[in-house]
Amino acid sequence: MTRPHDSVVQDQFGPRAEAYARSAVHAEGEDLDAVGRLAAERKPRHALDLGCGGGHVAYRLARHAAAVTAVDLSAEMLAAVARGARERGLANVATRAAAAEELPFEDATFDFLACRFSAHHWRDFEAGLRRARRVLKPGCTAVFIDVVSPGPAALDTHLQAVELLRDPSHVRDYTIAEWQAALARAGFASQHARTRRLRMDYPVWIERMRTSPAHQAAIRSLQTGASREIAAHFEIEPDGSFTIDTAEFEVVAG
Repeated sequence: MTRPHDSVVQDQFGPRAEAYARSAVHAEGEDLDAVGRLAAERKPRHALDLGCGGGHVAYRLARHAAAVTAVDLSAEMLAAVARGARERGLANVATRAAAAEELPFEDATFDFLACRFSAHHWRDFEAGLRRARRVLKPGCTAVFIDVVSPGPAALDTHLQAVELLRDPSHVRDYTIAEWQAALARAGFASQHARTRRLRMDYPVWIERMRTSPAHQAAIRSLQTGASREIAAHFEIEPDGSFTIDTAEFEVVAG
């Protein structure tokens, strides 16, 4: 039976809410520290964590914002975020179920927005960015962080293939150029773009999404059959662990 994309996302992430809440690769990182520093500088009145996942961005924002709204498609994920906020004594975090393409907020509701490792799941990337711009006040800061495609066709094909095999809710890891062009079309002015490399521990990466044995075997087949150039770029290790490219886009609502 076929399902709408949003249902695929919810079915993938709902049962894995606690795994993402506990995930070390999501709970720490230079990019997360950068979000915290920006929030400390801006001291927002009302911040939005768009596609909050395990809530790690929301928790960082809550230290510096008067109020934080964490948005996600998954009710289970939002329940985990609310529980995590209570455990941390963060009374200023609220949750709201919504798709990025259909944000249920008035124009200019927020004065800070952060979105981390979410956009590659959106069914309509450009619509999500337009909605993000709509709910952000003009002149205010947004930070988008995601896995990015390296660009060259062979590298791009390998990345998208292993991502989709691991997680059927994956849509696309966009290139830096695609990100920058889409952000501009959505009404954001670029401030800074920073790139980083992120190592993925294969056993943990697979377990977190509970990837089927058949798809695990397909991923390993792609890795072992990869060209020298692909293996070198992704730093594929004997156990399947590998390294991906990420980017952080700091922009301002025009």
